[in-house]
Amino acid sequence: MPSSSALTPRRELWLLLTLAGIQFTHILDFMIMMPLGPKFTQLFSISDAQFGLLVSAYTLSAGASGLLASTYIDRFGRKRLLLVLYVLFGLATLACGVAPTYGTLMAARILAGAFGGVLSALSQTIVADVVPFERRGRAMGIVMTSFSVSTVAGVPLGLILAEHGGWNAPFIAIAAMVGVLAVQAARTMPAMTAHVHAAHGRTALGGIAQVLADPNHRWAFLFSALVMSTGFTVIPYITIYMQTNAGVRADQIPLAYLCGGVATLFTARYFGRLTDRWGKVRTFRVLALASMPCLLGTALSEGLPLWGVLVVSTFMFAFVSGRMIPGMAIITSAAQPSLRGTFMTLNASVQSAAMGAASFVGGLLISRDAQGLVQNYWVAALVGIAAAALSMLVVGKLQLHGAAPAAR
Repeated sequence: MPSSSALTPRRELWLLLTLAGIQFTHILDFMIMMPLGPKFTQLFSISDAQFGLLVSAYTLSAGASGLLASTYIDRFGRKRLLLVLYVLFGLATLACGVAPTYGTLMAARILAGAFGGVLSALSQTIVADVVPFERRGRAMGIVMTSFSVSTVAGVPLGLILAEHGGWNAPFIAIAAMVGVLAVQAARTMPAMTAHVHAAHGRTALGGIAQVLADPNHRWAFLFSALVMSTGFTVIPYITIYMQTNAGVRADQIPLAYLCGGVATLFTARYFGRLTDRWGKVRTFRVLALASMPCLLGTALSEGLPLWGVLVVSTFMFAFVSGRMIPGMAIITSAAQPSLRGTFMTLNASVQSAAMGAASFVGGLLISRDAQGLVQNYWVAALVGIAAAALSMLVVGKLQLHGAAPAAR
């Protein structure tokens, strides 16, 4: 059941922009870790696999917290729960910025993941509750421009802060942004409490059992895991590969994120409209197919000039992130409306576990030779491509609630 009565177009747009801002800080908090990989491996004297574990700890923690959140998410108003989790996320991010050792940083990343992972699921649930199916692709496109803005502005600015103010400066800046956005969300978001009455009388474990009993939900979880696995065997190690193998200097790394972010800033809105016009499934398959050569090209960009590396990485960012727009519209539509909150938090756990596992597998597949060059990065890309191919098959199994057959 929807958690909010119909909003005016202006109010709906404002809600989507607020959620995009919240997603921006959550995504940036996760993304900023990856280009800082070389700094962390040097500062804490850790291996690439240990750095991969640092990335995975965030996502695996988000997965575990999603399981816990599935027992209570539909028992509280969306706004109230979002604000509480967001403030706790901001405090955990601040703890990352003041962590003195690898161990304490790991603990802080686990806490940030625990709150951040639920935030993502809750934001997507709110979009699906408020926006009807036929406009959901556009709505997801607006919210997911947060990825583009984080890569266009967030990651480059974060790297500049890290270069001049130390590696911890980006995390402190993100925590400050969380404080500002939390105040704004408290002032502008509707309460969204109708779903609380729909969940009355349903036990926590009973709601989970209902979600898992639906075969369509189980196919959706598999699809979601494959979608997330596609990119995360490759993405966490892009900066390490670019600096060691492709000869990109540390001060040139922000260019890769800037170019990729500028491209996705335009393509995200276009792919959102295309999702509603072409159909969710068709658009997903086209973008998933287009992402495959981009992943492999990124892993084989050694020897290219700087402009060539930037072209390949820009296409990779545009298409790998672009799949997520129809992908998330599909996943939210696969949920039974009355169980959507519980479904989406369980889905967040599935996604986080898939991201963490893919990052860890990628770290195990790559290695360093005697000169310190990354080896077998292309193998990690092939694993991601295999996941993309499987996702194109599995998506055909899904029933999308609220969709006419021709609108899938």
